[in-house]
Amino acid sequence: MPDSYNVAIMGATGAVGTELVQLLEARDFPIKSLKLLASPRSAGTQLEFKGEAIAVEAVSADAFKGVDIVLASAGGSTSKQWAQAIVEAGALMIDNSSAFRMQPSVPLVVPEVNPDAAAAHRGIIANPNCTTILMSVALWPLHQIRPIRRVVVATYQSASGAGARAMAEVEQQARAILAGETPPTESFPYPLAFNLFPHNTPINEQGYCEEEMKMINETRKIFDEPGLSISATCIRVPVLRAHSEAINLEFEQPFPAAEARTAIQQAAGVKLVEDWQANYFPMPIDATGQDDVLVGRIRQDLSHPNGLELWLSGDQIRKGAALNAVQIAELVVAKQWLKSPAAIAR
Repeated sequence: MPDSYNVAIMGATGAVGTELVQLLEARDFPIKSLKLLASPRSAGTQLEFKGEAIAVEAVSADAFKGVDIVLASAGGSTSKQWAQAIVEAGALMIDNSSAFRMQPSVPLVVPEVNPDAAAAHRGIIANPNCTTILMSVALWPLHQIRPIRRVVVATYQSASGAGARAMAEVEQQARAILAGETPPTESFPYPLAFNLFPHNTPINEQGYCEEEMKMINETRKIFDEPGLSISATCIRVPVLRAHSEAINLEFEQPFPAAEARTAIQQAAGVKLVEDWQANYFPMPIDATGQDDVLVGRIRQDLSHPNGLELWLSGDQIRKGAALNAVQIAELVVAKQWLKSPAAIAR
């Protein structure tokens, strides 16, 4: 295996794409060359990487020639459009969209939870939904001690989940509302500033939106627990960056809160944040820019002897998207799974 790799970022000018550039540099990923790809309207834009200005190129089939790893964060339709060209070029596609997550032949990976699943890739590894990643990292260390029977989660999702333009729109809305003007609503159906509303994805006949179903189905796949009982309610809140989640857990037997705290303290990818006297627990403002998912307010569920409550905040753009993708790339390189047996055999 080579000591360095040719990497391409598809969707390089978006919120996650620019974060990918920064993380590859900060984590000193072994890069031989970095190619930045985006839509034709973004072609020519320059981004800095290790002191060098790199011009963004328009995506094309030829752009993937000689590339080892493609970090894709340009949306599901774009990923579907270029997936075949990427795989046929011999590159590994680590895809941040929902396009391939639930395909049985595509691993859905959170490195702290199911790293070995990545070995079975056939040229594509899927990055889970942001809220799923944050929850999975927090719950997995508990699930290893006592199996979880049921999860009830309510999310408090920031504007960053809808991209950089949505974040800017919330700021514009706040200024407009304070000035007594009508706030713009382009990224969201309703004003998010000074407001909140259920996640604006399509709702199925059972009353669950697409975002909620992602959390349910993806968590089951990552945990390899197809029968795990999960219910989710996803809400947009007027926070710029970092998502939060209130989670109620039911175990097969009692799980003392003190033991759960110890498990979180010892686990990778999470950080216990609790100051009960000061009523200080995870907050989006603290989670922003952090690699770890902040977990706290762990307490017994007074309504159930086998229940626990916890609260978390995590950076949606970082661990919820870009960081998890880079960690997958680091994993396959370290394990020499870039060309897995499944990919070679296709």
